[in-house]
Amino acid sequence: MNFNSGKEIIDLCKIEDKKIYELMIEREIELKDTTEAKIREDMGISLQIMKKAIEDSITKDIKSISGLIGGDAKKIYHRESIKGGSICGSIMKRAIAYSMGVLEVNASMGKIVAAPTAGSSGIIPGTLIALQEEHDLSDTDIINALITSSAIGLIVSKNATVAGAEGGCQAETGTAAAMAAGAIVEMMGGSVEQSFHAAATSLKNILGLVCDPIAGLVEAPCEKRNAIGASNALISAEMSLCSVESLIPFDEVVEAMYKIGRALPFELKETALGGLADTETGRRIKEEIHDN
Repeated sequence: MNFNSGKEIIDLCKIEDKKIYELMIEREIELKDTTEAKIREDMGISLQIMKKAIEDSITKDIKSISGLIGGDAKKIYHRESIKGGSICGSIMKRAIAYSMGVLEVNASMGKIVAAPTAGSSGIIPGTLIALQEEHDLSDTDIINALITSSAIGLIVSKNATVAGAEGGCQAETGTAAAMAAGAIVEMMGGSVEQSFHAAATSLKNILGLVCDPIAGLVEAPCEKRNAIGASNALISAEMSLCSVESLIPFDEVVEAMYKIGRALPFELKETALGGLADTETGRRIKEEIHDN
C-alpha cells in the first residue's frame, strides 16, 4: 500500500471503500513490519503528550525562556468569566487557547509533539481536542483523526515541504491547518473528497505567509499564527462539510505552495532577517534578548 498524492488516496479510498486512516494504517504495517495495535499504541502516546501540553498551558503559569510569550492561553480559555463571554463560541475559543498553549509549552522547554513541526505544533491538537470535548468523542476517534492527518502531511512532505526555512510559515502552519482540516472532516462524517477540499482550502488561505520569527525564536509571531491556523482549519472543515469545494485540487495547491516558498527571499524563511523580525521593535527585542 503506497500513495504519493491526494488523488491517489481519494482513488484508493473509493476503490477499497476505506477511510483515509485505514489506508494509512495499512501503509505503516507494510512499510514498518508492525501491527495496527502498535500503531495505535504509539499514536495514543502522542495524543496523551498533546493533552498534557494543553492541560499545563491552561492550568500552570508558563513563561517562555525569553519571556516573549506565556499565559495567553489561560487568558483566552478563561474568557467566559469576563462579561459577554467568548465572541467566537466554545469550540473556536478552545481551539485558539489550546493551539497557543502548546506553543507556550514548547517555548518553555516542555514536551510537545512536533506535528508537523514544533512551530506549528498547536494546530492539530488544538482543533482535535477542542472538538473531542465539545462532541464527546472518544480517544479512538481522535487517534483515527491523527492518523488521517499524518497521511495528508505525508503528501505535503513528499511533494513540497513542511519546513519554514524552505517554504515560509505557509509550509508550517499552512500544512498543519490542512492536516487538521482534512482529519476533522473525516472524523465528522465527511467524504474523502471533502477531506481533501478542506485541506486544499486551508493551505490556499495562507499561501505566501512568511516565516519571520522575532529574535530567531519559535515564539512570536508563531504563537498567534497557530491560533490563526486552528481557526483556518475549523473554518475550512466547516465549509467543506457544507459541500463548499476548493476550485483548485489539493495536489495543485501543494505544488503552488512549494513554488511560492522557493520564490520567497531567504530573509523571509526563518532567518529572522526580514518581516516582523526586521521591524524597529523586532530588532530591539533581539538585542535585548541576546545581550542578556
